[in-house]
Amino acid sequence: MTLREKVEQAPDRPGVYLYADARGQILYVGKAASLRNRVRSYFQESRTRDPKTDALVAHVRDVEYIVTANELEALILESNLVKKHRPRYNIILRDDKHYPFLKLTTGEDFPRLVVARRVQKDGGAYYGPFYPATAMRETLRLVRQLFPLRTCRIKIDGQLPRPCIQYFIHRCHAPCAGLETREAYRRTVDAVQRFLEGKDEELARELTREMEAAAAATRFEQAAALRDRIQALNTVRERQKIISTEDMEQDIVGVVRQGSEACVQIFFVRKGRLLGRESFFFDRVSGWTDGEILSAFVHQFYARQVMPPPEILLSAELPDAALTAAWLGQSRGGRVELSTPQRGRRRELVAMAEENAALALRTHLLSRGSRGQAVLEGLERALGLPGPPHRIEAFDISTIQGSETVASMVVWQSGDMKKDEYKRYRIRTVTGTDDLASMREVLTRRYARALETAAPLPDLILLDGGRGQLAVGSKVLEDLGLDYLAIAALAKRAEEVYVPDRLAPLLLELGSPALQTLQKIRDEAHRFAITYHKTLRRRRTISSELDRIPGVGPRLRTSLLRSLGSARGVRAASVAELAAVPKITPRLAQRIHDFFRPTPQAGEPGSGSGS
Repeated sequence: MTLREKVEQAPDRPGVYLYADARGQILYVGKAASLRNRVRSYFQESRTRDPKTDALVAHVRDVEYIVTANELEALILESNLVKKHRPRYNIILRDDKHYPFLKLTTGEDFPRLVVARRVQKDGGAYYGPFYPATAMRETLRLVRQLFPLRTCRIKIDGQLPRPCIQYFIHRCHAPCAGLETREAYRRTVDAVQRFLEGKDEELARELTREMEAAAAATRFEQAAALRDRIQALNTVRERQKIISTEDMEQDIVGVVRQGSEACVQIFFVRKGRLLGRESFFFDRVSGWTDGEILSAFVHQFYARQVMPPPEILLSAELPDAALTAAWLGQSRGGRVELSTPQRGRRRELVAMAEENAALALRTHLLSRGSRGQAVLEGLERALGLPGPPHRIEAFDISTIQGSETVASMVVWQSGDMKKDEYKRYRIRTVTGTDDLASMREVLTRRYARALETAAPLPDLILLDGGRGQLAVGSKVLEDLGLDYLAIAALAKRAEEVYVPDRLAPLLLELGSPALQTLQKIRDEAHRFAITYHKTLRRRRTISSELDRIPGVGPRLRTSLLRSLGSARGVRAASVAELAAVPKITPRLAQRIHDFFRPTPQAGEPGSGSGS
C-alpha cells in the first residue's frame, strides 16, 4: 500500500500512529481520539502551516497504526513508544534517571531504613521520591546520625554474645545482643517515621524535653547527644524553604524558551516545604507551544516511577489536560488536579518556577557555549592547528584475525556527533591483518570521493592508532593534494596524541576538555566499527550455515533473512514459518528446520532408545 492509501484507510478509532521515513526509522509517535481525523489532518492542504509539521510531513514515507480501547490507553502507549523509539520529531526528556525512595521495613520486628528504587506492596513504609538523589543520601546520612537504627540484615533474637562496632560508635543500641528492648527500639522507629513525614517540629519539642530531663538528672552525656540531634534537626528544617503554612503537596512546573531551546523547572513541595527542584532542558522545540512542551514533559516525567502529588501547578495549560489528569490519577490511585493559576499565591509560585527556569536556561546556554569554545581553543592550542577545528572526522579499523575487516568514519561538528554523516566501509584490497594498509584504503576512498563530489572537508582528521597510522594518513593526504589538512592519531594505551613534524607524542592533561573530546570521538569511531564488524560476522555465520543446506542458494538465503528478520529468526522458525517465505517449498522448509534441529539417531542421547 502507498502512504496515501494508508492515510485514507486510517481507522476511526482511538489509538497511536507512528510515522516512519524511507529507511523505516520512526520519526514521530502521536496519539488520537480518532486516528482517521488526526492522521488525515497532517496531509490536508488547508491545514495551518508551521515549520515543524512541514518538516515532518516532508520526510514521512510510511505510517503504522495501533488501535486502543480508549484515548487513555492511547496516551499510556504513546508514552511507552516515545521512550522506546525516541523519535526525532517528538520532544524527548533526555534525563531518564529514576528517583529513589527510602523504605522503612516496618514488617520486621526491628525495622531498618534502606534505599528502594520503586514502591512495592510489601508492607514497608516508603518515603520519597527524593529530588535529586543526593537529597536521599543526605537524608539517610542524617537518619543514621540522629537515630540508632540497625543497619544489619541478621535475624534479631538478642542472643549474640557481643554487639558490632555500630554499638561502640553509638549508632545502634544493639538489640541483637539483648542491650535494647523491642519497646525502646519501637520508640526510635516512631521518631524516624515522624522525621521522614516532616513532623520534625513535634519531634524537636520531644527531644528538647528529653534533653532537659537528662540534664536535670545529671546524665550530661545523654543530654549532649540529644542536644546534637536537635541541632541537626534544626539545620534540616532551615534548608527546606517554607512555601506554605498548610500541609500542601504540590509540584510546581514552569517552562521558558529561547529560540529552539527550552527549560522546564519543577519544584517539589511536600507538607508545605520545598524539598527540591530539578531543571530539564529540551532542544528543537521550534513550532511547539508552551503547553505542548509541558504536556510532553508531564507524560514522560511521571511515567518513570514518580508518584504525582494531588496538585500540579503549570505555567501553561496542557492541550489534553483532562486526559492527562485522568492518567495521573490512575497512577496515583487518587485524584490529581492540574491547574494553571492566573492570580494569587499559586500564580506567584508558578512565576518563581518560571524565573528559575529562565536563569537555568541562560546558565545552560552560556556554559555549553563556553565549554564548546574552550574545547575548540584547547584543541587548536594543543595540536598547533591553524584555526579552531569545527569539524573533525575520525577513523577506526576493526578485524579479527584478518576476517571481515571493516572501517568506520564518524563526524564531530560544533560540539555534537553528526550521526547522519557516519560512514562504514568494507575493506576490499587488504588480505589478512594489516591495519596500516586498511587505514590507507579507507582514507584514500573517503577523500578521493570527497574531492570528486566537492563534499565538505574536515578541519582535523583523527586516526585511532599511533605513529604508523599517522604516517599512512599523512602520505594519503599528500598523494591527494590535501596535505594542508590537519591530521592526528590518538593511541589508546597511554592516550598519546601523535601529530606530524613532531617526534615525541603529545601528552595532554587527562582532565582537559581537549583530550576528553578527542577520546569521545575516538571511542565513538571504535564503537561504530565494532558494531558493523559484529553485524558482518553474524551474517557470515548464518550464511555459511545456510549454504551447507542442499537447495539453498544465495537468492533463497537472502529471502530467508529478509523475511524472518535475522539469523536468529531463521534458526527459531517453525516449518510453517519457513514455508511461508517466498520460493521456499514445504519440503525445503522441512529440510532447513531439520538442519538446525537434527533428529537424534537411534541409540544417541535423547533418541528415546536405551537398554
